[in-house]
Amino acid sequence: MPLVTITLKRDRSPSERRAIADAVHAALVGSIGIPPDDRFQVVSSQFDEVIYDPGYLGIARSDELVMIQVHLSTGRSVAQKKRLFAAIAENLGALSVRPEDVLVTLVEIARENWSFGNGLATYADVAPPHLAGPAA
Repeated sequence: MPLVTITLKRDRSPSERRAIADAVHAALVGSIGIPPDDRFQVVSSQFDEVIYDPGYLGIARSDELVMIQVHLSTGRSVAQKKRLFAAIAENLGALSVRPEDVLVTLVEIARENWSFGNGLATYADVAPPHLAGPAA
């Protein structure tokens, strides 16, 4: 289960916000095999609360900045993570978001630290069906 937080530097229309969220989810499904119905996202506009360096690492960022933080279970390879980053940038590019304005972080969480409801550690004893191998 990825839990995705999308923070926008500027306000966007509800349809733009939904399109951005859809694009991020499509990247998760297409690049690292997240099930299509495994979708939990928070989208917010922060205006002046987002502080960023417009030139860090030589990347020219603008106030169109889209910051994406994905909490997900451990177990993806570096190659899968690279595919995810590229897919997010590509999908958002189709919405006219410049790749320079896409910042993504992944936060890996041990499987036993997820509860999907009912007060249960859902994956403590059984791995999610879309991930191979025993629960960590």
